Amino acid sequence: MNRFVQQTNAGNDFLGRLRDGRPTLMLGIRGARTTDIARIAHSTGHHAILVDLEHSTMPVDVAAGICAVAADLGVMPLVRTPEREYGAIGRLLDGGALGVVAPRIETVEEAKTVVRACRFPPRGQRSQLASVPALGMRPTPAGVLNPTLDAATVVQILVETPLGITNADAIASLDGVDMISLGANDLTAELGIAGQYDHPLVREAVATVAKACANHGKLFMLGGVADPVLYASLAQLGVCPLVVTGMDTDLLYSAVQSRAESVLRSLTEVPA
Repeated sequence: MNRFVQQTNAGNDFLGRLRDGRPTLMLGIRGARTTDIARIAHSTGHHAILVDLEHSTMPVDVAAGICAVAADLGVMPLVRTPEREYGAIGRLLDGGALGVVAPRIETVEEAKTVVRACRFPPRGQRSQLASVPALGMRPTPAGVLNPTLDAATVVQILVETPLGITNADAIASLDGVDMISLGANDLTAELGIAGQYDHPLVREAVATVAKACANHGKLFMLGGVADPVLYASLAQLGVCPLVVTGMDTDLLYSAVQSRAESVLRSLTEVPA
């Protein structure tokens, strides 16, 4: 049981770090298919991973396996689930994930559906089981397993549309929601200003969601703004210090491009 308690505390420390204002690094995973990526995240000082099933063809069992290894290493494993596929949530949590990022949530009812899938009764309707990876697959009574997993599970709601922004305060008020994230990429597209992250409408949306989260004691994350100066300016509105350092596919591309350019230079340089 001590092993599970340690991992559960690591999960709780993820939220604790953010509430304390400590910088928290998260690695996005879309292309990797082995648990090596969880070990790389750990050895490079990341505190969390975000396995992206919204924008990849990764199977659920692969995502769950990566998450289980990350949890064993003390790295918080979150999964961005496929849009509106609420049935996948329970399987991912049962398989090793300790948090869910639910994309394109627009209404309170949609957010409630996510919470119900993540929490055991009476707070939700997560299906009962007795063994999970974090417990070493040790059969555990519901009276112990349910409250422990509920305490360890992080529910993040991702708002990416004008309607989602409008309903942010009501969504933030829900019991069982830990965080709200604003996805700037999709929001700017929805607003007809794709890629214009410095647009006043984006700043207004960030301020709206930040206020909603502050009103109800929830954490607020801002995603999709790569420019560090602009991000810092928006973060002053009340954004928690959770930062995605990059997506594995983008990082791999940058590394390969850099290596190719370096090799090409070495081959074309004329010896003195």
